Amino acid sequence: MSLREDVFDEQMLEALGLLFEQFWVLRDEEPAAYRLIRDRELKLKRYLQDKFGLDLILHQHFAKLEKIPVEPQGWMGIQAFQEPMDYAIFCCALAYTEQKGVDEQFLLSDLTETIQELYRSEIPLDWTLYQHRRSLVRALKQVAELRLIKTIDGSLELFQQSEEEEVLYEVTVYSRYFMRSYPDDLFKFKTIEALQEQEWARHQEDYRRKRVYRRLMMTPFMYRKSEDDPDFAYIRNFRNRLREDFEQHTPFRLEVFKNAAMLTLPDAKKRYTLFPDTSGLADAVLHVSAVIREQQGSLSVSEFGELRLPIARFQTIIKEAKELYGHGWAKKYRDLSLEALSNEIIAVWEAWDMASLQGDEPDMLTILPGAARMIAFYPKDYEQEGAEV
Repeated sequence: MSLREDVFDEQMLEALGLLFEQFWVLRDEEPAAYRLIRDRELKLKRYLQDKFGLDLILHQHFAKLEKIPVEPQGWMGIQAFQEPMDYAIFCCALAYTEQKGVDEQFLLSDLTETIQELYRSEIPLDWTLYQHRRSLVRALKQVAELRLIKTIDGSLELFQQSEEEEVLYEVTVYSRYFMRSYPDDLFKFKTIEALQEQEWARHQEDYRRKRVYRRLMMTPFMYRKSEDDPDFAYIRNFRNRLREDFEQHTPFRLEVFKNAAMLTLPDAKKRYTLFPDTSGLADAVLHVSAVIREQQGSLSVSEFGELRLPIARFQTIIKEAKELYGHGWAKKYRDLSLEALSNEIIAVWEAWDMASLQGDEPDMLTILPGAARMIAFYPKDYEQEGAEV
């Protein structure tokens, strides 16, 4: 079957978007979306396996795409979690539910007792400590949001105030399918690199293509990391074929530059997580990028498009952007100090892989090539009105 014969219609594009954007699609909660995917199961499976090397799981209760990145990154984690303890408690809670039957009910006190027994750390869990209770609340909220358990009676929020509070939960059928199945025992893997090697051992055929497709679809930008970067060379060599394929099978458009490649969405769709979003901070982020781009002649940019700046210099650029465009920013960001606004912008850039702060040089900011592709200006008439205010 040729690419032209296999072009996706709007419903196929919708199904693909659901699978990539959501952890899973639950039949009871989204019956229409589940049916949309089920009716196109074979075509979706063929495309996802051929291009990405990803498995589509269609269960009687849910549909799920096993999204395995090429390079795990910090922003891919659970955003509500704030520290390693959250993840550890989350995993202990999963281990507890695996011991229970579907629809079996249990008390929060039983769960917290088991979590304390399973938790391994130099500092044991102590529910009399507010910090530990907050961590438990964050972890269990995530377990509930994923629909692995459901609340029958009580409020978890009250446990944050007192360890004596009780909540009644029930195990759902989904708890059996949250964890990904591995062909080998996880205890055989000592490092994340070893785990990744095991994943790619399954995809020796068309290995490079599947890496490139995953990186383009799952990350904001794909950067050229060396002179002979094989993944980036693949994009350059097959740019036209890749562009045609993405435009026929997804709503995205491939854009390739000297040091970066990315997928863009010509028509914004609410289905996808997009940059920039509609928050008030987006204006400030884009305007700072615009000022940096205007000054690039006086700044030292590396061969791979990276710009390193002292934080103090970056704050000066923010000040200049604020003087030029700040009249149109949300009041919250107009009133922030340069340091606070700098922290907010850096956090956005880090989340979108457009900048990074190195732990060994906390006073230096590395701005990546993707930031240069995201700039904005006000229309001339708006700038004139703003200047008169």
